Amino acid sequence: MSFWTSVFWGNPTRQWVAGLIAAAVSFGVLMLVKRLVIKHIKRAAEKSQSDVADFLVRLFEQTKDLFFLALSLYIGMQYLILVDNISRTARVIILLILILQAGFWASSLVSFWVNREVKKSLDNGRRDSNTLSVLGLVMKGVIWAVVIVLVLDNIPGVKVDTLIASLGITGIAVGLAVQNILGDLFASLSIALDKPFVIGDSIVVDDLTGTIEKIGLKSTRVRSLSGEQIIFSNSDLLKSRIRNYQRMQRRRVAFMLNVDYNTPPDQLDRIPDMIRECVDGVEDVTFARSHLAALGEFAIQFETVYWVESDDYVLFMDVKQRILRGVLARFQTEGIRLSFPTQTLHTHLHS
Repeated sequence: MSFWTSVFWGNPTRQWVAGLIAAAVSFGVLMLVKRLVIKHIKRAAEKSQSDVADFLVRLFEQTKDLFFLALSLYIGMQYLILVDNISRTARVIILLILILQAGFWASSLVSFWVNREVKKSLDNGRRDSNTLSVLGLVMKGVIWAVVIVLVLDNIPGVKVDTLIASLGITGIAVGLAVQNILGDLFASLSIALDKPFVIGDSIVVDDLTGTIEKIGLKSTRVRSLSGEQIIFSNSDLLKSRIRNYQRMQRRRVAFMLNVDYNTPPDQLDRIPDMIRECVDGVEDVTFARSHLAALGEFAIQFETVYWVESDDYVLFMDVKQRILRGVLARFQTEGIRLSFPTQTLHTHLHS
């Protein structure tokens, strides 16, 4: 019997050599393809400055050599006829390597997303990068917890059901003990993802007004208009109705003018046009309407509505001041008097 026809573990030597050559060639080709693909994508990323290209580079870099080795061994195994125990063990090992590689890919995706969001946050002048980093750690923890469970579930003889049940009971006990902290933590993650407000936004919560200073894992700090710092727990803050003035694109302004009842009818007809001319003469303002709205107890009431095409509060007040001064000056020129609450007392003298 020659060396090539000698049988080891149910396969002749030539089959073992063929399998090893196939595995070695496959591994070399896969490693070469990996290096070429990474090099090509890096060149494309430098030209296009694309986030997708950066992600693909990170994805291929996180593809471990052990993963390619497992694929190569699987290809080499196709040349062999292995007994059930060895074949089953080899397939389990390869499957475990594939699960671990999937964990590295998912973790790489999370890192790419977190880094991109942190970069956007810093470019926009926000300071919520710490919350995003913690969110990334939590997501990676969940990913690797799932990976560990899948790995244990595919190892013969390991009963994952008992482990999951014991972990579930422990998790319930811990959750009940720290439910308030966990509620604030998940609220912080919700703020980081949904972004109902960011640092620097001016918000109103119930009757409290202020500017967001810091968004932490447990609480959010707001600087009030009077100067003191207001601290909200994240869960309580999300349960409240929040008005975010920073998201305004323009401001609606409505005001009432009380005109004296002795004003002649022809002047009353011209008052809406007078107010419109005063509004149209101011920049960054869009006139909406002006009408005689009501006959009050002591005055004829005119209602006017216009829009300030900016969210700047100082500009809003400047515009309002210019319009009101213009209306007063025009009324003085036209001889129109504004009314104010008065009472007329009639007396009768008896002789």
